[in-house]
Amino acid sequence: MSQTLRNIQKSRQGVQSNVVPFPAMLEQFKGEIARALPKHLSPDRMVRIALTAFRMNPKLAQTDPRSVFAAVIQSSQLGLEVGLMGEAHLVPFGNQCQLIPGYQGLMKLARNSGIVQDIYGHEVRINDKFDIVLGLNRTLMHEPLKKNGFPASDEERGVIVGFYAVAVFKDGTRTFHALSKEQIEQVRDNSRGYQMAKKYGKESPWDTHFVPMGLKTVIRRLCNLLPKSPELAMALALDEVTERGENQNIGITEAIEGSWAPIIDEETGEIIQPTTESGDKESKSDKAGSPKVAEPQASGKLLQDTLAIIGRAATTDELDEVYVRAEGSFEGPELEQVLRAYRSRKSALANPSSSANDIFGEDGK
Repeated sequence: MSQTLRNIQKSRQGVQSNVVPFPAMLEQFKGEIARALPKHLSPDRMVRIALTAFRMNPKLAQTDPRSVFAAVIQSSQLGLEVGLMGEAHLVPFGNQCQLIPGYQGLMKLARNSGIVQDIYGHEVRINDKFDIVLGLNRTLMHEPLKKNGFPASDEERGVIVGFYAVAVFKDGTRTFHALSKEQIEQVRDNSRGYQMAKKYGKESPWDTHFVPMGLKTVIRRLCNLLPKSPELAMALALDEVTERGENQNIGITEAIEGSWAPIIDEETGEIIQPTTESGDKESKSDKAGSPKVAEPQASGKLLQDTLAIIGRAATTDELDEVYVRAEGSFEGPELEQVLRAYRSRKSALANPSSSANDIFGEDGK
């Protein structure tokens, strides 16, 4: 796998002209996608879907193509199709690409777990009949407003007052979760992505697709209560990182091996974001009460930790992996310092046979 990693990482940081474009990378490493895919999915189909999704969003062309490739591989690992099907989406985040599971994808993974027979969600409008009873015998009743025996139009049913999701298990038992519109809006308002969109006067999916976002919110809450397959647990973790406005940091090797996992704080149980991407820097500097000097201090600690890890690398493969993970986290003088440490350690390891496959090439030495 390290050889594939070197082949993908042919260019050094900042030399955009030498970076392999995403469409070419996708075709070149179709074999890696095939190995990541479940048996029922065709690599040719996944490549076509990924290219379509990539071309539908011009902003993806401005991101690091390696991050797009890693996101496609990760979606393949999960068995989700990116793009029009709504199972997962490729979304720009600074100069990186994020993989965002859609609510259709979460429902698919819940069904694929072998435990859930069906899962679905609906919005509730003010003129519908709706009732919930909790306690020892929980029940949920929803009867949309009808006209001539059919559900009435959204206008006739009135404004949205809430959402609910239901899961049906293999044994026929059911469970559900419901949230009022006010609770949904509270989740929206706490979303870092929504906050940043409002700050910069941009539209967010909450503005343009409120119903799908509300459905996804309640379905995600329900999925957190269900027995989870590894794929569903990973999709929920990816989604949570994005909701926090943080970089997922999906490495190519992690995506290919299916080993990505968020870093969890043992004391708080919260996801830790170790990078200092431009988007993450923005989120840190905007936290209430955070002094402006805190960001350079955090960056300095991250730099020292990274340099220490580079210095402890025991093999060139391990060293390459450390650098690939770290290079997106720094820029300017800090990146140069990391690069110097990388070269110094590589020279110290004295492995001339690997020089021809150096991820920087001859120009990067």
